[in-house]
Amino acid sequence: MIHPSAIIHPGAQIDPEVEIGPYAVIGEHVRIGRGTKVGPHTVIDGWTEIGEDNTIFHMASVGAVPQDLKYRGEKTYLRIGNGNTIREFASLHLGTVTGDGETTVGDGNLIMAYSHVAHDCHVGNGVVMANAATLAGHVTVEDHAILGGLCAVLQFTRIGAHVMVGGATSITQDIPPYTIVTGDRREARLRGLNLVGLKRSNFPETTISGLKKAYKILALSGMKLADAVERMKTEIPPCPEVNHFISFIESSKRGVCR
Repeated sequence: MIHPSAIIHPGAQIDPEVEIGPYAVIGEHVRIGRGTKVGPHTVIDGWTEIGEDNTIFHMASVGAVPQDLKYRGEKTYLRIGNGNTIREFASLHLGTVTGDGETTVGDGNLIMAYSHVAHDCHVGNGVVMANAATLAGHVTVEDHAILGGLCAVLQFTRIGAHVMVGGATSITQDIPPYTIVTGDRREARLRGLNLVGLKRSNFPETTISGLKKAYKILALSGMKLADAVERMKTEIPPCPEVNHFISFIESSKRGVCR
């Protein structure tokens, strides 16, 4: 059902089972999949692809041009998967040609009111961004991370899988998977493993035990980062989660929060 007051460009590709509310504006290059609901006064523009069964609340801004002074109107993308909830006044922007050329959001995410996903960000699956959580450009957020309200993530930073970021935390370095981080710009540091999240996600005790050992080596041993990684490799029985923890640290370009 499309409300008669909605303004939809003839070139937009809208599945017949999409619902569009009053005064919504849909641009020429937009594609929206089956079962998605678009709230009143929402604006969806740019080369934006939205999958199935998403709910976009009123006043959201989806697919606007990047807040990047280098952007010159190039053909770049915003791609959103299935089953996401995007709350009121959230904003998600196109990519840039100086980045990856696209911003991506996976499946089953909750992006709460006033949250911002900037150009060239990549948000995985099952992520929760609480009110006014902000991602600067080129940020990667892995699956099932939770970002507290009012947190701010610096450009080119990565948030690992199953991370819990405390409210109002400023992130300037990569956050290793499965951990908790809190603090302001000067003090943000790891506070432990996200044990509650791991148990709720039904990780086996052997995996949690391995991650505990890896965390202690990283955060509590006082070792240089390269030495800590080598110790993890030699002392901890390998499993997919421990391997990911190690590879995430090894691939960091901005440095790892400890």
